[in-house]
This record gives sequence, structure tokens and C-alpha cells, in this order.
Amino acid sequence: MATIYDVAKAAGVSPKTVSRVMNGDAPVNEKTRAAVETAMAQLNYVPSSAARTMRSQRSGLIGMITGAISAVHEFEDAGLPEIYLVQGAQRVFAQANRTLLIADSGGRADRIPALLQTFREHRVEGVLYVADYHQQVSLPQSLRDGRIVLANCFDAEDTPCVLPDDEGGQFALVDGLIRRGHRRIAYLTLPEHYAACALRVSGYRRAHAENGVEIDERLIQVGALPSPTHEFDLLWDALDRVLRAEPTVICCANDKMAMRVYGLLRERGLAIPREMSVAGYDDYRTIAEHLHPGLTSAQLPYAAMGARAADKLLRLITGTQRPAEANRELVSGPVAWRDSVQSRDFNITQLSTRRKET
Repeated sequence: MATIYDVAKAAGVSPKTVSRVMNGDAPVNEKTRAAVETAMAQLNYVPSSAARTMRSQRSGLIGMITGAISAVHEFEDAGLPEIYLVQGAQRVFAQANRTLLIADSGGRADRIPALLQTFREHRVEGVLYVADYHQQVSLPQSLRDGRIVLANCFDAEDTPCVLPDDEGGQFALVDGLIRRGHRRIAYLTLPEHYAACALRVSGYRRAHAENGVEIDERLIQVGALPSPTHEFDLLWDALDRVLRAEPTVICCANDKMAMRVYGLLRERGLAIPREMSVAGYDDYRTIAEHLHPGLTSAQLPYAAMGARAADKLLRLITGTQRPAEANRELVSGPVAWRDSVQSRDFNITQLSTRRKET
């Protein structure tokens, strides 16, 4: 393999002149530049990126730790949130001429220190840590020592992070249901220990409060377990309990749950949406757009979160943070309204009256 000294000898110049041509950090006359470039081409010389990194302290490399590659999902095409986060981040890094090095944790926290050491050996400029769902994490001190941004997770040390606006997403969905005439809104929630659960319940309650609608507590039931193999074992009984409270619409913790609720409602002889409206959360389009009728769902903005996290990390690396920039950023997504929600007729009069009064 040719070295810089071989190029210098072939071009009849000093190694320092070859370096100047490659790095463009000093003037070189056109004749000399042409000779050096010709010699490089003839010798098939590849500049050492490691050497340039040591001189400039800038590798152009970003490390990402994720479990997206090895994760096994029941619906491989139905969302894969970490993959969407990775894609959103990659677009931003590519635009900034950074190269992304992805290390898969396999869902094992004990692998993180070794992955981080590999990143350090490659002199990455920063690390993006991506979680598979909104959660609190505890990272090793060695990971927190460098420039790092968390995506879809947070820690007790207030490490810079980007999170989904779960409270705002549930508020937007329930507020929209109320404006469509629904007053008895059931909610089958995530397991209570999930960070998103309390936030979404808060959004549900705020939407009722701001619209002056009283909540029947029987309409809020835990609909899932924190177990991939037994996630929906509670669903049959939870659905029975909310149906006894006579809702007009059932909000589900995620679209996978909503898909099962479709089947359970049809087993009970209830037509969607004529006799019961249904809404989900996540907007996994492979599910939401292929159910009949199409599922109304609040979007989890994974790609936007990845892009925002990448942008935040680049600002840390370049020292260009915004004035008074918060360490924690929330990203909101829209509600995708589809045919699984039917407006209640009596709402038309109420909404028109409200507009006339204002």
C-alpha cells in the first residue's frame, strides 16, 4: 500500500507539500498540485483518515447505541420505532457530512461499556443512545462523560434527551373525540409502571377538564401487561369492564391493542364505528391503514424524534446550542383521523352554538 512518502517521491516534492495538497491548508501552485494528484492516482494512494483525525481532533464519526437491529417484533413492518429513530437521525447526520457508526446492544445493558470503548477507539465525536420505548434509563458513568444525547429515554442526571410528547398526544386525541361529540370515552391504558402511561392518562384527564366533561373512572382500565408473550391477557376482562360503563368510543394504548379490540367487539356483535368507535396510539400504518375501518390513531413521531436528537447532538459537538436551550425536548405528532371514529350527531348543534357565542 502506497504511503505519503511514495507519493512525494513520485511527484518530486516533499511529504509536507503532499499534505498541503490533500488538506488544502496552504497555497500550492497548480503545476505542483497536478503532479501530486497524478502521483496519488497512479499509486492508488488512500489518505489516512486516522492520521487526519489525530491532527484535527475531528473524526466526522458519530456513534449510536440501539437495540433496533437485533430486536424481534411481533409486527416487523408495523412500526419498528427504533428503526424510524435511526433513519431520522441518519438523514440529519448525512446532511452535516457525518458518518454514523451503529452498535447494537441486543437489549443488554451490560454490553454498553464495551460498545462505548469501541466508539472511543474510533474517536467518535458524540454518541446517540436510542431506547425502544419511552423509559428512564441508568447509564454507566463512562457513557455520560462525553457528548451524548438520549432519544426516546431519559435519566436522573438530566442528560440531554428528546422524548415523545405523550401527554400532548393523548390530549389531542381525546380533545378531538370530545369535539366530535363523544362524552363517554373509555381508555385501555399501558401498564402503569411505563413512563408513557401516567403522561397519557394526564392528557386524557386534561382534555376532559378543558372541555368541561366529567370523567367516569370506570372507563379507565389497564389493558396490557409488561410481557411480550402475555401482553394482552388482561384485555378481555378490561374490555368487559369498560363496556359495562357504556362508552361511545374506546381509546387503546397502542394500535396492536386496538387491532385485538376490533376482534373482541365483533365477537360481541358490536359494529365499528356505528355502535362503537375505536382509536389507537402510535399510528403504525401497517396496522392502522389495513384494518377495516381504518384506525384513528395518535402518531408517535419517531423519525422526527431521531432528527431532533441528531440535531441536538450536533449542536453539543459544535458548541452552537441555542440560548437557554433545555436539556429535555418534547416532540409532538398529529392525530390521524380515520373511519373507526364516528361523530355523534348531537355534537353538531353544540359546536355551531359555541361558534355563534364566540
